[in-house]
Amino acid sequence: MSADGIYAVDTHYIRPGNDASHLIVEKGRAAFVDTGPSSSVPHLLDALVRLKLAPEQVDYVLLTHVHLDHAGGAGLLMQSLPNAQAVIHPRGARHLIEPSKLIAGSVAVYGAERFRALYGDIVPIARERVRESEDGLRIALGGRALELIHTPGHALHHYCVIDRDGGTIFSGDTFGISYRYFDTAAGEFIFPTTTPVQFDPDALHASIDRLMSYHPSAIYLTHFSRVTDLQRLARDMHDCIDAFVAIARRHSGRQDRGARIRAGLFDFLSERLQRHGFVADDAALQELLGADVELNSQGLEVWLDRGAPP
Repeated sequence: MSADGIYAVDTHYIRPGNDASHLIVEKGRAAFVDTGPSSSVPHLLDALVRLKLAPEQVDYVLLTHVHLDHAGGAGLLMQSLPNAQAVIHPRGARHLIEPSKLIAGSVAVYGAERFRALYGDIVPIARERVRESEDGLRIALGGRALELIHTPGHALHHYCVIDRDGGTIFSGDTFGISYRYFDTAAGEFIFPTTTPVQFDPDALHASIDRLMSYHPSAIYLTHFSRVTDLQRLARDMHDCIDAFVAIARRHSGRQDRGARIRAGLFDFLSERLQRHGFVADDAALQELLGADVELNSQGLEVWLDRGAPP
């Protein structure tokens, strides 16, 4: 059993080790933090079986934001959890109650065929089962105090879960991406996610500082789970945000800016990985980084088109 009642459940989205749902268990009550897409739901229900928990013991499905790799499976999962509330940021709740605009936005990013392969059917959540999370909302899970704080920067509809009793945080995408396969003797490797369409570097810097003000002992990322060298990782996040912004601005006026930004991000991350002690050829790095580089470059282009400050 987990010493702190926190279990990482691999959702198997895209590949193992890419996307995690976290299950918090306290005194026989449980909450999922993020769900992955609909294809992940059998893995989440199996986790309950393995922990000898009944679906009726799940009180909350806490959705850090409504991007579909985090919340796409929530509606389907809720059908199996009769007592659970879905807790969603006020800016995102309506999109999981009626997901047509969310689906359309994701199709615009991925294309219809890729969207179907990644996310399948998106099941709406009944309005009466949704609770909106104002900034600072506190909920109790079996007596365990959880605080939900709004953390824009990656998305305006993002919150993070502060485990006040455990001294940990569930950060969704606010504290970036840290795949365990990039771990080396130097520790964990981290970088921001600037996916479309609401990246805001100033807000993201401020949200990272707000998370660190709680002095957590560990942060649980959706991509992928527990990191602990937090002071260094926070510095790396700030440095990488500034570097991503600089790369986008450098190519903002070019006709081929998308290709230039992608190449710049890939080279930047590849060089950082090499300095971190991770050794792989370009083909392997493209396999591991390509999807993130593509989405991050798209998000940076949207940020430029919104009139990014000089």
